[in-house]
Amino acid sequence: MRRQVDNAPIVGVLSISFADIMPNQPTSEIELLRAAYAAFNARDLDAALTLMTPDVHWPRAFKGGFVRGPEEVRAYWTEQGSEIDAHVEPVAFNPEEDGQILVEVHQIVRDLAGAVLADERVGHRFTFKDGLIQVMEICPLRSSGPGT
Repeated sequence: MRRQVDNAPIVGVLSISFADIMPNQPTSEIELLRAAYAAFNARDLDAALTLMTPDVHWPRAFKGGFVRGPEEVRAYWTEQGSEIDAHVEPVAFNPEEDGQILVEVHQIVRDLAGAVLADERVGHRFTFKDGLIQVMEICPLRSSGPGT
């Protein structure tokens, strides 16, 4: 229920955006990440790769090491898809002071027969350049205990 003071109507409440309330939040980068996760989960590699810089640095999570550039990322994802079925759903986006974003991700990995190999929460830290993903790192999540 809305409350009015001195019978004056509440004006402009619906016109306030998240960016107005939290002007330092990187909403465009978060939307970019949402699109990247959606494209990956849909296996639309072309759409996902357009969101990355030409020199993107990406971890080979299930093999170790890193790949560079969209074509190496494509090759890695293609290889990965021939061995496992990974679904990664972003749960929380945590902007960091240095401009990076740490994404808490619920990750479910299945073998190709559908058996669950992993069901866990992991951290993905992203670095951006020119409005695109430049680096992705897999990292520990912050503790959810007192003081965090």
